Amino acid sequence: MSPNDNNDNNMRLAVLIDADNAPRDCLKGIMEEVAIYGTPNIKKAYGDWSTRNLAGWKQTLLDNSVTPVQQFAYTKGKNSTDSAMIIDAMDILYSGNTDGFVLVSSDSDFTGLARRLREAGLFVIGIGEQKTPSPLIAACNKFIYIEVIRERSAKTETKAAQPKKKKTEPAKKSEPAKKAEPAKKTEAETKPAQTEERQIPDSIIWLIADSILDLAGTGDNDYVSLAAVGQLIQKKRPDFDTRSYGYSKLSGMVKAIDRFEVVEREDKSDPRSKLVYIRDLEM
Repeated sequence: MSPNDNNDNNMRLAVLIDADNAPRDCLKGIMEEVAIYGTPNIKKAYGDWSTRNLAGWKQTLLDNSVTPVQQFAYTKGKNSTDSAMIIDAMDILYSGNTDGFVLVSSDSDFTGLARRLREAGLFVIGIGEQKTPSPLIAACNKFIYIEVIRERSAKTETKAAQPKKKKTEPAKKSEPAKKAEPAKKTEAETKPAQTEERQIPDSIIWLIADSILDLAGTGDNDYVSLAAVGQLIQKKRPDFDTRSYGYSKLSGMVKAIDRFEVVEREDKSDPRSKLVYIRDLEM
């Protein structure tokens, strides 16, 4: 599911960053991603800031208003940053001032922390690289790959750098020419292109189909709510993100797959909005 499918964007979030295990060049993109899900009322980055490895973080932390938390490495070869971040997370949990946590790290050592925070009823978002071990991914409600954030940021910067198109003067009106009869299109030309579907692995198509099957019977004529399908997929696969396959929303993704039929219906409680339903044509 993509961020656009998440309606709860008013959560108070504590963003805790493992600076030893997170790329600083993506911090701006990470904070923009976090803003989609809620308001980061706590932003902290943990590390031994006296080392050369973290020297380049200073300006990035200032630009994004992130508080650095100093943690000296007491023993060579041991990562004391993890312990400091875990202890701080528990203090924040018991303060009751947040609705959720964002753990920025690819380190599996935070698996227990993510699990504990979820047990306390808080929403846990993990952000890490694709090398992140599966136990940490499974321990989060939602897991976002840094590679996806990096790609989105690159697209945004590219669009921002493009010069604005100048307005052209309207062409002078001329005598309308007689239109020629349009040539009839062949069946191959009229059929919508399916090249985008090739980007979607069979395993993901089966995941969607299986989720529809799990929810079948809750709707009429085998149609089920696309929102419910998205929520179920997120529970099954916390790292599922439509952007990984070139789509900004789940609705656009399923429409590109011939196996599924998508329909819109009027929302009886709000006639101005539409409810989206999906059906598996092979079920």
